[in-house]
Amino acid sequence: MSESIPISDAKKMRSGVNVEAEVIEKGESRTVNLKTGGTVDVCDAKIANGDGTEENQMKLTLWGDDIKAVNVGDKVVIENGYTNEFKGEVSLTKGKYGKMTINP
Repeated sequence: MSESIPISDAKKMRSGVNVEAEVIEKGESRTVNLKTGGTVDVCDAKIANGDGTEENQMKLTLWGDDIKAVNVGDKVVIENGYTNEFKGEVSLTKGKYGKMTINP
């Protein structure tokens, strides 16, 4: 695995993000419509690493089966993830080509 980076650095990146963090919050899942048609469940969680300050926290967007697999207190490792910014908030997702390991 590539070297994990602090969340404060991940917020400045767009792709190829490798982060190891703890899940500190998990919201309710919701159903969204896909551009290609159909629907999928999505859920926002909050992860933290380093000193756990606001700077080292970020939103992690979970899709489909990952929602049930991740719980508060779990340690997650995201490899080759990517970030999006929406309404000034940066969020991380594993995406199509990334990988997420839970409690490695």
